[in-house]
Amino acid sequence: MEEYILNSLNEEQREAVQTTEGYIRVIAGAGSGKTRALVHRYVYLVNELGISTANILCVTFTNKAANEMKSRIRSMIGDNDLGLICTFHGFCVRLLREDVFKIRLPKNFIILDGKDTESILKNVYVDSEIRNSELTYRAAKSYISTCKRVTKYNEYIQLLIDESDTNLINKYNAASAVTDKIFYRYIYEQKKCYGLDFDDLILVSLYILETFSDVRLKWQQKLEYIMVDEFQDVSHSQYDLCRILNDFHKNLFVVGDPDQTIYSWRGADVNILLNFDTVFKNTKTIMMVKNYRSYPEILNVANSLISKNNDRIDKQLLPVLSGGTITLYNHASSVYNESNWISDQIKLLREQQINWNDIAILYRSHYVSHIIEEAFRENKIPYVIYSGVGFYERKEIKDVISYLRMLTSADDLSFLRTVNTPPRNIGKRRIDFIKNYANNHKCTLYQALQDNLHQSLFKNTKADMYIYIIEKYRRVYHKKTITNLTEEMLDISGYEAMLRTKDDIDRLDNIAELKQSIMNYENEAGEDVSLEDYLEKISLYTNMDNENKENTVKLMTVHAAKGLEFPYVFVCELNDGIFPTRRADTLPKLEEERRLAYVAITRAKKALFLSDAGGIYYDGMNRYPSRFIYNIEDKYLKYCVELDAKYEIESQLYIAAQESAIKNKANEINNMTLSIGNRIFHKHFGNGIITDIDIVNKTITVQFDNIASKRTINMSANIDKIINKENANNRHCPEFCVNSKTVI
Repeated sequence: MEEYILNSLNEEQREAVQTTEGYIRVIAGAGSGKTRALVHRYVYLVNELGISTANILCVTFTNKAANEMKSRIRSMIGDNDLGLICTFHGFCVRLLREDVFKIRLPKNFIILDGKDTESILKNVYVDSEIRNSELTYRAAKSYISTCKRVTKYNEYIQLLIDESDTNLINKYNAASAVTDKIFYRYIYEQKKCYGLDFDDLILVSLYILETFSDVRLKWQQKLEYIMVDEFQDVSHSQYDLCRILNDFHKNLFVVGDPDQTIYSWRGADVNILLNFDTVFKNTKTIMMVKNYRSYPEILNVANSLISKNNDRIDKQLLPVLSGGTITLYNHASSVYNESNWISDQIKLLREQQINWNDIAILYRSHYVSHIIEEAFRENKIPYVIYSGVGFYERKEIKDVISYLRMLTSADDLSFLRTVNTPPRNIGKRRIDFIKNYANNHKCTLYQALQDNLHQSLFKNTKADMYIYIIEKYRRVYHKKTITNLTEEMLDISGYEAMLRTKDDIDRLDNIAELKQSIMNYENEAGEDVSLEDYLEKISLYTNMDNENKENTVKLMTVHAAKGLEFPYVFVCELNDGIFPTRRADTLPKLEEERRLAYVAITRAKKALFLSDAGGIYYDGMNRYPSRFIYNIEDKYLKYCVELDAKYEIESQLYIAAQESAIKNKANEINNMTLSIGNRIFHKHFGNGIITDIDIVNKTITVQFDNIASKRTINMSANIDKIINKENANNRHCPEFCVNSKTVI
């Protein structure tokens, strides 16, 4: 039986499977067969060591991955109970169902999802007379999460287990800050329905394990072997869970790739995997670098790029496959030419009998997809947006197009999309009145509203302002450029301000890309372009459907592509400011962007295509090739177009200036004269005192004022030394001012 488990594995995979005791860290490069190693290790523990499946915890990051692993294991060991192959949240639910009574919550507590949380917040806002403009739901959820995890952790736990709700109501009534009123009332509503949200599942599990020694020992003794997949993506609380649970048997097996840490925005920290062997002594590290997915030419590009990162374990992916073609890189003169080049390359692939669904188009953010969609529709290339909707089908894009359409046709569909967006107090009752009037008088809904503005029904609405806006621009739209017209309509209607109030960054990015596409359209079309022509062009895009959804080219963000692979991969809009994003203004952020590009490249199996476009951004900035293109050695790329020497010098100077600013910011932090006993300020954790400094690992240990346990913080994090504590507590300063300068 042992040979059956091991004979399909390479040397490193066998070592990972057979090393069963102690702390094991597997650094598994992209395409190295880590899932196979995990599955076979689990089967080895059960069949060769005789370990019960009830005593093995195997944690993955998605239910899909957990189900796939269960399926593969069952095919080898039969229909066993595999309930402890699950996500972190799934395990915590299992623990809480058994032991949540320790904090006097019923075991049939409900799990609050995102929609439940928002429903609670809506009730809180109404009852507390809080307007969304004061604090968006997104900001409120972020504040509540930070309070639970950090700033009010101890208080939150005590409020949660307090049998009386009087304390919560008193705190709610006494709170002067809107954020605190929301926090206390949210917890009150949570307790009323015996609900725990996703943050709570792990936080409350940790609290129970840390507080009740009998529960801790029960689970520690039960879990003889713990395995964690995608360990590069764990947050500090998930890491703490692993650390506590393994502390009896001390058998912790983690597998991951620090070069694929791309989720820091949801709590992942690359240093957890990088420093694993310094925390757990006598750790055995196994390197799995043989790549079974990609041809050598693709791996050359990936290795060359990622080697420019500093925070990593040095490794080179080694190809097992042979053959392949050199990676093509194309610099186009415009985004239209870039999308046409991609279309042409796909047509060439089709001539080689390549299926549509063997091809994927990857990009940094969804908002860049529209130009590819347009080209694909014009070239009759079937496609599907993976984990997203088509650019012109997104709500905010349809809203803006509807505003423009109101100027040319004032049709009923556009009217219904725009009349109460942003809110103008024209709800269902008033809309029904307008519809009835329009039916009786055989007119449009817009005309019906105009005819009835004098009615008392519309007295307390902003209907008159809506009519004023539409009429004003109906008279002059043909005299304005579509770009300026769109900009003015978004401003005067309050639509863009509404999105900013909601802090809806994704929708704002899409609006910015729409403006960019309109400007590009006008530049391409010349002087004779009209709003009617543009709207007709857009209607063709929005009305054309791809029939064969099964056999289609896949369009998706790189984040959505994580864990997937495709024979032919195009990574497009590799422009500085897009990929890497302009928000990558620190070294850690820039390195994560480079890791994201590495993930994109390593999705390709047979051929890789990279592209960018020249021209200018909507804000007037020049578009330059991504620094990641320059990070790749020239010998690994075939340039389809030689870059103009002057343009290349300009782009190199631009990138050098950007990187210099990032390094100066990092040096500013590293050169701070920090010493033990200094008070520092962290923009999430607040004020604290440095209790230890680790020069080698560039970390400081801090006892924060509002947290019971100490935290180890990277010196490149958002910290600053406090001299004047009064300034540090001034919440009127942007991002909290410290010594008259803003925290980075």
